[in-house]
Amino acid sequence: MKLNELRDNPGASKDPIRVGRGIGSGKGKTGGRGVKGQKSRSGVAIKGFEGGQMPLHRRLPKRGFTNIFAKSYNVVSLGRVQQAIEAGKLDAKAVVTAEALKAAGVVKRLKDGVRLLADGELKGAVQFEIAGASKAAIAAVEKAGGKVTILGAQAEEA
Repeated sequence: MKLNELRDNPGASKDPIRVGRGIGSGKGKTGGRGVKGQKSRSGVAIKGFEGGQMPLHRRLPKRGFTNIFAKSYNVVSLGRVQQAIEAGKLDAKAVVTAEALKAAGVVKRLKDGVRLLADGELKGAVQFEIAGASKAAIAAVEKAGGKVTILGAQAEEA
């Protein structure tokens, strides 16, 4: 067998319908587009147009607000941190930071920081330096003998 002898199996591909090639083809004259008008011409896209009626996206009221300054945090549970420590991916004696969690594969990509939640429990003392934590998570870490330092924390209790 040679390269020039390669062929598809019979019936593997169908010939495309040749539009606008005479009335006998069944797709002649208007080429399956109906008659006249804007949509029978080429280069027409009428997305959202409802024939002069007010389009749906303009009939509905505007709602809500998007805060462009909102922070997006990676959420990590205490149980997930404990799993990484047991698997040897995280060093419990070192300070756990967002970069350490990324290196351990606990978070895929860093957003605006890591927020710690109290789902699960820690078995040893671990020190955290992260962007945020729930009160229950801080209590659980301190109960296990660890410490949570929140980065860039403002003095809220003044």
